[in-house]
Amino acid sequence: MTTSDLLSDTELISALKKGEQSAFSEIYDRYWKGLYRSANNILQNPEAVEDALQDVFLSLWQRRSEVDIYSLKAYLHQALRFSVLKAIRNQKTDQQFYERLANVTTEIIAENPMLFKEQQHLIQNLIDRLPQDCKETFRLSREENMTYKQIAGYLNISEKTVEKRISKSLKAIRGGLNLEMCLAILIWYNQLH
Repeated sequence: MTTSDLLSDTELISALKKGEQSAFSEIYDRYWKGLYRSANNILQNPEAVEDALQDVFLSLWQRRSEVDIYSLKAYLHQALRFSVLKAIRNQKTDQQFYERLANVTTEIIAENPMLFKEQQHLIQNLIDRLPQDCKETFRLSREENMTYKQIAGYLNISEKTVEKRISKSLKAIRGGLNLEMCLAILIWYNQLH
């Protein structure tokens, strides 16, 4: 066991702030595997994962004297979250990422009633922000379980108009579901497993 293995995270942060490269190396050695696993579970693209980790550790070194870090693990996972989000925005991920994100998020939300409740609240807020005609059409479809034909007759509009409004509503709801929230859930999940 080396001397650096005996240093606490607080001591490593202090040494890092002083520019000690050995502290930086120890932080890297201590945390890179866990961060790699978390990023890989989300991105599943080795090149994108390596880029994300490089961004995290490069930023840590460059900003070492200006950031206040209270929990090294929490700081690194938050930095990873932003780096993964950046990789997704830069389309360094494959198309299957979105399917994996939906599946894992659904699984986590189903297992955790508080997250399910938060998701329901978010969806309701998105529905409330829909244009009035879309909101009413969507409510009749989802809450009253009316068919498109029944809605068309009730609102005195064509079935095609009902279909367009439902499609527009679903697109707005899907687009409004916050990717960052999903990533936070995934990173939280990965930390537990």
